[in-house]
Amino acid sequence: MENKITIRNLNLYYGDLQALRDVNLDIQERQITALIGPSGCGKSTFLRVLNRMNDLIEGVRVEGRVLLDGEDIYGPDVDVVQLRKRVGMVFQRPNPFPMSVYDNVAYGPRIHGQKNKRRLDEIVEASLRAAALWDEVADRLFHSALGLSGGQQQRLCIARLLAVEPDVVLMDEPTSALDPISTLRIEELLQELKNNYAIVIVTHNMQQAARVSDVTAFFLNGEIVEAGETHKLFTKPRDQRTEDYITGRFG
Repeated sequence: MENKITIRNLNLYYGDLQALRDVNLDIQERQITALIGPSGCGKSTFLRVLNRMNDLIEGVRVEGRVLLDGEDIYGPDVDVVQLRKRVGMVFQRPNPFPMSVYDNVAYGPRIHGQKNKRRLDEIVEASLRAAALWDEVADRLFHSALGLSGGQQQRLCIARLLAVEPDVVLMDEPTSALDPISTLRIEELLQELKNNYAIVIVTHNMQQAARVSDVTAFFLNGEIVEAGETHKLFTKPRDQRTEDYITGRFG
């Protein structure tokens, strides 16, 4: 299995505060990597490193190397807009645009220059099908996306991301605001999507990490304590702190 993203000796500072310390991790093609750990341990900060969302925060400084297909994403010639097209993110709470279902999905391709109506129709349908949403919204494509349920809105946000053909999908607790049935739909969807994408998911739900991921990394105080195959990390953790966390003794 090939590395899609390679992280080496990553350190991140908010001003004088160090939020990530010497993080090393390989994120592989067609796998789901789960990031677990207590609140404030650096999981979401690390996730935002991967598509340079932290650039939007004043005073952030990043050291180390983050390679996407061997290219350093923090290099001087990197087009950040193109990077975020290749490495897309789904947030904790669904955030559809206040426009129709169709226009939500077509938004990205239009921004990137796609004007052909028939091609846009194809992209919208394919993306909604890939997000397991087409059958539910095919008859209301031109109704407001804000009328969808929370679970449908989250799948719409996934479809909107898929429409720009990313290489990597980042998800920051994508089911924490959803009911159990919607959560199950997203988890099933992840298993289908990993056939085509490298996926990195932040989750506070230990059972979810165990169910959906191939690799798990346990963060604590800005460091990775342990990372490896999910079933091994959950059944035979090498570090006592990992065992304490996954068995609920702290966190």
